[in-house]
Amino acid sequence: MAEQEPGAPVPEGDAYAAQRLRLLREDGRVGAARRAALSELTDRWLAGLFATAADGTPGVALVAVGGYGRGELSPRSDLDLLLLHDGGGRGRAVPALAEQIWYPVWDNGIALDHSVRDLPTARRMAAEDLKVQLGLLDARHLAGDPALTATLRSAVLADWRADAPRRLPELHALCRDRAERQGELAFLLEPDLKEARGGLRDLTALDAVAASWIADAPRTGLAEAGARLRDVRDTLHLVTGRATDRLSLQEQDQVARELGVLDADILLRQVYEAARIVAYASDVTWREVERVLRARSGAGRVRRTVRFGFGSSPAARGAAERRPLAEGVVEQDGEAVLAHAARPGTDPVLPLRAAAAAAQADLTLAPSTVRRLATEARPLPLPWPDEAREQLITLLGAGESAVPVWEALESEGLIARLLPDWERVRCRPQRNAVHRWTVDRHLVETAVRAAALTRRVARPDLLLVAALLHDIGKGWPGDHSEAGEVITRDVAVRLGFPKPDVEVLALLVRHHLLLVETATRRDLDDPATVSAITSVVRSTGVLELLQALTEADALATGPAAWSSWRATLVADLCARAAAALAGAAGPAEAPAEATAEEERLAVEAARTGGPVLSVHAEAERPVEPSTEPMGVTLTLALPDRPGVLPTVAGVLALHRLTVRSAAIRELDPIGAGPVLALTWQVAAEYGEVPEAARLRADIRRALDGGMDVTRRLAERDAATPRRRGIAAPPPRVTVAPGGSAKATVLEVRAHDAPGLLHRIGRALEDTGVRVRTARISTLGADAVDAFYLTGPDELPLPPTRATEVARIVERALS
Repeated sequence: MAEQEPGAPVPEGDAYAAQRLRLLREDGRVGAARRAALSELTDRWLAGLFATAADGTPGVALVAVGGYGRGELSPRSDLDLLLLHDGGGRGRAVPALAEQIWYPVWDNGIALDHSVRDLPTARRMAAEDLKVQLGLLDARHLAGDPALTATLRSAVLADWRADAPRRLPELHALCRDRAERQGELAFLLEPDLKEARGGLRDLTALDAVAASWIADAPRTGLAEAGARLRDVRDTLHLVTGRATDRLSLQEQDQVARELGVLDADILLRQVYEAARIVAYASDVTWREVERVLRARSGAGRVRRTVRFGFGSSPAARGAAERRPLAEGVVEQDGEAVLAHAARPGTDPVLPLRAAAAAAQADLTLAPSTVRRLATEARPLPLPWPDEAREQLITLLGAGESAVPVWEALESEGLIARLLPDWERVRCRPQRNAVHRWTVDRHLVETAVRAAALTRRVARPDLLLVAALLHDIGKGWPGDHSEAGEVITRDVAVRLGFPKPDVEVLALLVRHHLLLVETATRRDLDDPATVSAITSVVRSTGVLELLQALTEADALATGPAAWSSWRATLVADLCARAAAALAGAAGPAEAPAEATAEEERLAVEAARTGGPVLSVHAEAERPVEPSTEPMGVTLTLALPDRPGVLPTVAGVLALHRLTVRSAAIRELDPIGAGPVLALTWQVAAEYGEVPEAARLRADIRRALDGGMDVTRRLAERDAATPRRRGIAAPPPRVTVAPGGSAKATVLEVRAHDAPGLLHRIGRALEDTGVRVRTARISTLGADAVDAFYLTGPDELPLPPTRATEVARIVERALS
């Protein structure tokens, strides 16, 4: 599509209009073929106008810029034209020449964006106005002096590349501002196909970044996404007869029919899928731009130009420091990437482990890492291994930081591989003005909101999974809560939850609307209203989960779905239901009876007077997919003495062992005095679990005072500081009501971190209380612990003293 070919017929104004109408209405060509034909027809017409007006005048060229320059001419697109001249005496005649071209365009009712400039002026205007420069990057010769157009293109490209360190941040700011004004194309019921985030403007910006030679977008699916958005816009122009880019509700059905799509919902899903590809490519590209420009600035000089594609920058070639995040996962240059020794083909949990580590560290997964995981990782065995389920919960518990990681996994189809039912809700629109998001994004956003409420529930893992699944039934016919209950049972079994947890999850999904509907539609003073709740939930633990899920769901829906009025009504209803259920709640659950191994070691410790440790390896990292848990079980028995809990927990932290669960029991196996039995389920944070002999020696040395665990932990943290990561909800330490007849039960809910149990133990030791027994659990990234405490008199603590101890422990964790 350049200057007209010799002998090609040049359409007159009326002929052009007739040919254009025939092309748009009767020709049969659609999509890219129609856009190319329309551009070619318009090229020939304008070339003819120029030839007649210029009459051989040298030093003048007609140039297409912007969208027309790219050959992306939609039915109602503006014509972006530049009449370029070489200045001198001929410059005075150019305005008259321009009028002979512009007026026929206007006479045909075509919108025109035009300018007349000489080469120096064009370059100066581009240097002063970013939008002008972007348009000139797509300059294409139509007629006149081709050397003049070629000179302009070369000069503008050279200026763009030379000034890229200044211009690209400016372009990024424009994209962000536009996104704030127009919203995200992938979630709008009436999206602007051009201006919204993920739309056609962003595709233009990506081309401009590529032209700078600083970075290039991931190209998989990008051309197809752009073609889909342009096809929808073309059809919208033809349906409305206007130059509109907003796909309004009243036009969606007709646009769908014209495109041969079954209905408007499927049309929107196709638009949303295309927009997500564009938006993800934009996110990746702008991160790469920032990384390269930061590296250049840090070097203090302009480094060799980075070629197209990822992995070409100095950082990507291995110059950046690599810091471990989890087994097989490291941080490099602001992204989570696979470690050199990682083998996705033999480690099916690696995709989830990498995602969880990235989200918890407030990083995103590198695109190359996601592609490799999608290509090489094997399917998870069914049911999932415990580690896989824990890593999914850890990912969801990261809150806002989980969203870009989830999007990265979705970009390569990993989410649908992990959760096949996800495909039915992916990009599914919600035709309800209250909802801000598509169904799938609403589920993720609900999990994000739930992550901030995990301190309010005893089972944060169930809350997060229920949040992710509560609307999963919207992909099926009928009542989505009923369909969701069936799907949730299947998914929960797939994830490896035990049967009681499966039942709780199914109940939460089936009744996730119960509280808000009852609170807003029923009389709270009527006993039948409270009974309607208690007959469903049956326990205070399930009630607190349902209340937190209700709030998270409403907050993720949109501002209109949750108000102080609704919140007050739901809280009042839950308080009444909790009071009705309080009698059936019973005391806090105590650890189970001592195991045979604990009894055996306790007898030996009582006889010898020293610590006795057994280490049982549960499994090595599997070469083939396995459902076996990873890590070891440590069982320690020793005569009761001060400081056991913080000391042993500190030694485990020094060896970078993550405590998944633990139990502490006080035994007296031979009547010679109390013996503490501690059983720990631990896994290596990364690397291998240390040998049993080394663990045994370090524990003995620490208990005997030969190792200052607290100092060693502080020195290690100072030498290798961890990335700050996400801002987790604050810890919550409470005294369990009812508790135990023999002890005060202190419940600790906090974000899991290295040395957490050591700090809890030190704080308890400092208060002078005794830890009689304990039940310690790590659910995803959340620690949920219960400590059974007595005073020096071996009696439960007085209420005021118990409250004081709770505050001291909470301050120690803050």
